[in-house]
Amino acid sequence: MGDKLERAARRSATSADDVESVVKEKDERLDDESGDAVVGTQEEDSASPIPDGGLWAWLQVLSGFMLYLNSWGIVTSFGVFQSFYASTFLATSSASTIAWIGTIQGFLLAFTSVFAGPILDRGHPHTLILLGGFLVVFGLMMTSLCSTYWQLFLAQGVCVGLGAGQIFIVAVAVLPGWWERWRALATGLSAAGSAVGGVIYPIVFHRLQPVLGFAWAVRVLGFISLGTLSISLAVARMRTKPPPRPKIIDFTGFKELLFTLFCLLSFLGAMGLYVPYFFISSYAREREGQPGDLSFYMLPILSAGGILGRSLPGLLADRFGCLQTLTFTTSVSALLAFSWIAVTTSKTALIVWSLLYGVFSGPFVSLQTPTIAAITPDMRLVGGRMGMSTFCLALGVLVGNPIAGAIQSRGQWVGLQAFCGGTLVLSACLTGVTMGLKVRGERREEEEEDD
Repeated sequence: MGDKLERAARRSATSADDVESVVKEKDERLDDESGDAVVGTQEEDSASPIPDGGLWAWLQVLSGFMLYLNSWGIVTSFGVFQSFYASTFLATSSASTIAWIGTIQGFLLAFTSVFAGPILDRGHPHTLILLGGFLVVFGLMMTSLCSTYWQLFLAQGVCVGLGAGQIFIVAVAVLPGWWERWRALATGLSAAGSAVGGVIYPIVFHRLQPVLGFAWAVRVLGFISLGTLSISLAVARMRTKPPPRPKIIDFTGFKELLFTLFCLLSFLGAMGLYVPYFFISSYAREREGQPGDLSFYMLPILSAGGILGRSLPGLLADRFGCLQTLTFTTSVSALLAFSWIAVTTSKTALIVWSLLYGVFSGPFVSLQTPTIAAITPDMRLVGGRMGMSTFCLALGVLVGNPIAGAIQSRGQWVGLQAFCGGTLVLSACLTGVTMGLKVRGERREEEEEDD
């Protein structure tokens, strides 16, 4: 009887084990099928055509606009602070010394992009907007409490610069995944935010400072930044999938001749491009003897021209090519920089010159992203490539503005203007060379396909 019970128990245990093994096999098969379905969906999303329109694509343009507004828009607004500090907190400091605050701000904006780009490539745009936006707003709020050079340098220069670099890379690197045919136009509309920032922030500060004082005028700028960055945080979305193992710093792009040349021309162009943005108000006040309000409004007028310069050239770039358009506009910017020497006494001439320079210097910023996308073989690497390119541009800003300030401190406005024009001439020549090499490479590929 005991043997029979033992054999029955063994049979029951065996049956239970069999059932359990069958259930496990079924679950594993379902998991495999589910995993295959997920992988298939991801591959389908990555392989799907770029939308080139639609609600979410246009929302990325809006997001980029707000991010540009609070990155390069703040940097190009420093001219109003340059003039204010020279007559108040830092009256005993030279123009070159004061310019270092805005220069380090622009440099750190671009330098931070080197490390933020690969982080974005890993799929973390919201993390960058949160952290970068916090640093921008915090830096502005701390600036409102400053009264000495080192305080302004740390708060407005270092803190705002570090934050601006993190939000800037999101603005430039997300759009290529949503736009292809109209990529330059979409990027131009987004980059117009920097020009709008260059108009809004100086005017708000100039109007509020006499009424509310320096501290609250700067805090209002901080609240504007907080509100506009919240819009970007709400709508920003990446479409491209991360590369297999993105590197934090990727130097492989420098093995490609086109990318290397583009980084070099960005460095040379940035040395002179932003000189008028930093010194046009001081030039109008000291050299031209213009009334205070008119000399101040030279910077917003210049930035207003940049609204057209950052948006409309995108149409030309989509039709004729980014490098072709960039070669033309940079060449005209160089000619305008040299013609600045002849603008000496006429108020009308200075206003017209400021508008024209804003129009033709704008594409140097707005066409950076579509050009990098055009010479990058894998869209998933655009963030890292943009970071490296922007770092080279940052070196130009770091070197150029203090040199211009040192020249101006000796009363050499002509030397400053010639320095601005000379660097832009070199940049325009290298842009033409890069364009020629790209066109030649495309023709060679077409011939190989025909053969």
